[in-house]
Amino acid sequence: MNLTATLKSAMRRTLFYLIIEVAIYAALVSLYVGLVLSFLVDWLKDLFAKEPALYAVVAILLMIVQAVALERVVTSLVYLARRGRK
Repeated sequence: MNLTATLKSAMRRTLFYLIIEVAIYAALVSLYVGLVLSFLVDWLKDLFAKEPALYAVVAILLMIVQAVALERVVTSLVYLARRGRK
């Protein structure tokens, strides 16, 4: 019975941190779209019209950089949240 309670507690903590991580992702992606793309939209439109091949490379690089940066930020924030609770 004690093992079951421990597993339930661990599942609740994991679910809690998953919800926190998803919320942070949502906020950061919204911020990214709102700020970064608003600054790059004219340049990206011009690049798309003049050099579609280069645009494709730049777009893929932007997606990779965004994914890596968001993952590092969220991982750091979750680590800090967990460290503060222990």
